[in-house]
Amino acid sequence: MLDTAPPRTLDFRALFALWANLGVSLIGFTSAATVLGQPGKELGFTAAVTAIVAGTAIGTAMLGVAALIGARTGAPAMAVLRGLFGTRLSYLPTVLNILQCIGWGVYELTVIAWGAQTVAGTEGWRWLFVVAAGALTTALTIWPLGAIAVLRKYVAVAVGVAMVYFTVQLGRQGFPDPGAGNWDGFLQATDAIIAVSISFVPLAADYTRHARSSSASFWGTFSGYTVAQVWCYVLGLIALLQSGGDADKIFSSFTGVAAGWAFLLVLVLRETDQSFANVYSTAMSVHNLLPRVDRRVLTGGIGVVVTLLALRIQEFTASYYAFLGLIGSVFVPLFAVLAVDYFFGAGRRGWNLAQDAPARWSMLLPWVLGFATYQFLAPTAVADWWTEFWTKAQEAVHFTPQAWTSASLFSFLVAAAVTAAVAAVTSGSSGGTKATTTPADRH
Repeated sequence: MLDTAPPRTLDFRALFALWANLGVSLIGFTSAATVLGQPGKELGFTAAVTAIVAGTAIGTAMLGVAALIGARTGAPAMAVLRGLFGTRLSYLPTVLNILQCIGWGVYELTVIAWGAQTVAGTEGWRWLFVVAAGALTTALTIWPLGAIAVLRKYVAVAVGVAMVYFTVQLGRQGFPDPGAGNWDGFLQATDAIIAVSISFVPLAADYTRHARSSSASFWGTFSGYTVAQVWCYVLGLIALLQSGGDADKIFSSFTGVAAGWAFLLVLVLRETDQSFANVYSTAMSVHNLLPRVDRRVLTGGIGVVVTLLALRIQEFTASYYAFLGLIGSVFVPLFAVLAVDYFFGAGRRGWNLAQDAPARWSMLLPWVLGFATYQFLAPTAVADWWTEFWTKAQEAVHFTPQAWTSASLFSFLVAAAVTAAVAAVTSGSSGGTKATTTPADRH
């Protein structure tokens, strides 16, 4: 239920292990192609690594702040948004987050099956791998705190050993640098990395509300995820270069080293913590809409739905990258509104997180303007009509995107500035009072 206090069992080590495991992913390896760039226009290796480090640091700082807010309020991520928007208006970002988490969950099961097929050396049995991964994912979500404990004690160590092994083995083989000295597209690559980190912002509080302290929640999240994602993407970049820039063959670089299949198997099995996070947070988001439904029932049902969708969807291509960009454009400005209002606006007086929290329509304005800024600078190719709309808007004001026009940075700044202005104007009104109960789920 959403009316009982959450158990505070997660210390710095547990949170570091959780976010370090989430920062390493098979998707991270394959998504290195979004950083490297198109064939013939690849970034230099130094530029690509710099984009990975900068994008991760920026995105994970946002993630850390969201984690801190979760620890302070003790509320699940979407219940936190009741304080920002009011309960009914919080349903809008809640529905978007449900769609995001289901999409990521399906994609994770697809990637797990792909990795398992690579380890097994077969193109068949996909359905079996998807069902097995879906069953393990669902089991983990029913006992989430127990799953996090296992991640800290055992999985993080195994993943660390596998990552060290692949780093040494791939590093010894060397790799070409097709874009040596090229920095064109650096900010676009940085935006892509920020979007990956930002995708976890609307999930963070689901876990850090169990943190023993706000400092542990911030530093455990920031340090664990930063180290792991940088390591994962740089290793993926090396493997991608060794496979000739073909993301579809990237795992062959891992299986091509001595005993590589065994260490890749570790990473494939570990990938279920990504699908676990997405299924569990989907359930917590649905809980904001249906607070009296048992969380275990929700996680079980959602696990089945994600597994069935993964069985039907065979692969993700350009649609995945468009999805990633769209999610970034939604949640980057949303985070800006969240952080500014929590630390400088109504949050300073205490947010109302109760079921009857009144609507705060004014908070939609900075979010919408931030989203529009992102799309204006970097339209997401989700449909021809969508891209055409924003392209015509650029033409109408005689604007041509430049190398320095970072969509993430400018959308964040616009949303933050407008939020600050709205907070100043409405400071005399009652933005809500702190709820008398601390939201949490039933365990």
